[in-house]
Parts: sequence; structure tokens; C-alpha cells
Amino acid sequence: MVRLSSGIFASVIAASAILTATDSALARTFVYVSAATDGKINSYNMDEKAGTLTPGSTFDAGKMVMPMTVSPDKKHLYAVVRSQPYRVLTLAIDPTTGNLTQEAVAALPDSMPYVSTDPSGRLLFTSSYGGNKIAVLPIGADRRVTDGARQMILTGRNAHSIVSDPSGKYVFATNLGSDVVLQFVLNPETGMLEPNNPAQVATKPGFGPRHIIFSPDGKTVYVLTELTGHVIHYALDPAKGTLSEVESVASVPDDAGLSPGIAPPAPPAFNATAAATAPADDGKPKVWAADIGITPNGKFLYTTERTTSKIALFHVADGSGNLRYVTNYATEKQPRGIRIDPSGRFLVATGEKSDKIAVYAIDQVNGALTPIDRYPVGAGANWVEIVTLP
Repeated sequence: MVRLSSGIFASVIAASAILTATDSALARTFVYVSAATDGKINSYNMDEKAGTLTPGSTFDAGKMVMPMTVSPDKKHLYAVVRSQPYRVLTLAIDPTTGNLTQEAVAALPDSMPYVSTDPSGRLLFTSSYGGNKIAVLPIGADRRVTDGARQMILTGRNAHSIVSDPSGKYVFATNLGSDVVLQFVLNPETGMLEPNNPAQVATKPGFGPRHIIFSPDGKTVYVLTELTGHVIHYALDPAKGTLSEVESVASVPDDAGLSPGIAPPAPPAFNATAAATAPADDGKPKVWAADIGITPNGKFLYTTERTTSKIALFHVADGSGNLRYVTNYATEKQPRGIRIDPSGRFLVATGEKSDKIAVYAIDQVNGALTPIDRYPVGAGANWVEIVTLP
């Protein structure tokens, strides 16, 4: 055994500490918020210890810039513009400053309220609420999206979100107006979506499935319903890529005084003699749920509701993935988007009717949210993405 003198040992420890500190200093966390009304993407630097934000640069993306997603290698941000001409921007992320630089633009077949990628970063998935369709675009080896849709699939009413499972084998899309979740298999050779068997699973009538997330282990799927504010817990069959409902848990307590929301009426048949009628409205404020997120350790799940401007907290049971509603927190007005940072210690929330975004500390024991601070943001803030670079 070689023994070091106390002086050499101290020097080694000091050098190690410097390297560790240097590595920590090199890690950068950037927060991006799309402000649809202003047509801007606001960027912020996040202090990884305190969760505080420092406003950075602003990128002029175009009116109605809304959904965004980050490439799996964290080098690009894809931003969808929902004003004509409908398009998706490929934005390079500067690893030092977080500044965005446009590298490509590609046409979209419709106004798309959701965008995501497959785990390999080869495919871009989009969905159209008004157009009742989903579309798949190729992503080049340089991670730029330059071509239009490779595949377009007409769906049921109001396609709202589309995501791949962590394995990249299966893809799921919600149809809010038809109360179904579509199930696809991704052909690894062609990069095309093929209907699974069965091709869809139905929610309860009038639920309006909106956003989808996977548990960190990929075994569980959670779907937030816009019109009733439920979180539907599905088990994923890893061999078949199909969903089985386990439970449905409300995120909006009864004392909120809200009635279920009302989906847009189905369009009349081509030979209809009378216009479609909308369901009866009781005149009460309506549930209007928006976004859903889960911590990286899979212990805590959060949802937003826009009518009451609240964030709901759920505890997730270890092993089963079962949910227990705990409480809700007041947040920015009309909260459209939330994101949890990769460390699982902070949550960022936007409000479409607020000129601020809010940052919360997540209690690592019980998931409670404690406000850290609020920061200026452009008008119509809706989507949030958080990137941590080594």
C-alpha cells in the first residue's frame, strides 16, 4: 500500500473538490417559456441550488408560438407556431448562454397544440385539435426538422396530445372530443405509425382526455382529462403496447364548485337535416384542466386547472403507481403549462392570463409546493421546457 503524506493527501482532496465544483459550475439549467400573444420565447437561467431564475434572451418566434419540446440530446428546442403558415422551428440551444438560434423551419399540415419526439430523436410527433389529425415529421441526423409531414393520420374528434413510450415501440394520442386514447405501434424500419390491436381505449363519456405522461419506469401511463379534471391511471402491457385502466382519480375537489366542461359538438353528418346540438349547460363554472407532470423519482404528480387557477398534488404509491389526491395550490391565472426540473426539486408554472411565471420548491418528503419567486414573462405564456446541460 502506498501512503500519502498529509500534505499530498490534502492537495489531492483540494484538487478533487475543485474538479467537483468545476463540474457543478459547468452544469447549466435553462428554462424556456413560449408567450403566444407576444410571439416570443422567453429564456431564463435557473440556479440549480436555489431554483431562482435570471431572465435571459428573448427569441422572436412568431405569433401563437405555443407547444415546444427538447431533442433527446438536449441540443435543440422544437417550437410550433400555430398562426399561418403553420410551422415548426428548429432552435439550437447555446450550451453556455442558453440563447436560441433558428437553424431550420418546416411546414405543418395544421395548427398543432402538441409536439414531442420519439426517444431516438429521429421523429417529431404533432397533433391537431381543430384538424382532428396527427402527423409525423422526420428529424435529420443533424437534429433539424426541414421536411413536412411524412405521415398524417385522421383521428377522432379533437386530437390533443401524442407521445411515445420510453422504449420507442409504442405511441399514444388522445382524442378529447371522442373520449378515446389511440394506440399505435411504431414500425422501426419505416418510422411509420401502425394501429395497435385494439386501436384505441375509451375513457368514460364526457371526460375529454387531454395530456399524457409516463411514469419514470415506463410501466404506467397517466392521462389528464380536460373536462372533468380526472387523472386516469393505465397499466402498460410492455409486450403488446396496450393500456388497461386501473383507476381514475379526481384532481378537482367538490368544494371547488365546478361542473364538468363541455366538449365541442360533433360536426353534422354530410346528409344531416339539422345542426348538431351542444349538451345542456347548467351555467356553473366549468372544469378546464390543462397540464400534468411527475417528478423524476415517480413519487409526486401534479396537474393544473385553469378555471380556479390551481395546481393539484398527488402522491404516487411505490410499486403500484396508484394515486392519492392530497391538496391544491393557488398559482398564476389560467395555468396552461407546468414543468419539473430534471433534479425533481423545482416546478415552474405559467398562466396564460398572467404577466409572471412562478417557481416552486418541491418538498422531497411530501411533495408540497413552496413558492420561491415570480418572474416577468411575455403575454400569453403557456408552454414550459427545462433543460439541464452537463
